[in-house]
Amino acid sequence: PQSLLGRALTYLREQWTKLVRYLENGDWPASNNPCENSIRPFVVARKGFLFADTVAGAHASANLFSLVETCKANGIDPYR
Repeated sequence: PQSLLGRALTYLREQWTKLVRYLENGDWPASNNPCENSIRPFVVARKGFLFADTVAGAHASANLFSLVETCKANGIDPYR
């Protein structure tokens, strides 16, 4: 049970119901790459927020990023 294989099998047993639920639903994607790609601008911008002149400016930038990314996720052109 303490070997790498034993730990992997224990993990599999603990996650079995979630795995079965995932496999029974064909609508769920096998990859979360679209989600990861959609949050990448936030991750890049987060470092920029550290250098904002004021806290209010950082909040305004975060709100704008949130609005733009929400538009993109819903198929709306944020620049229009």
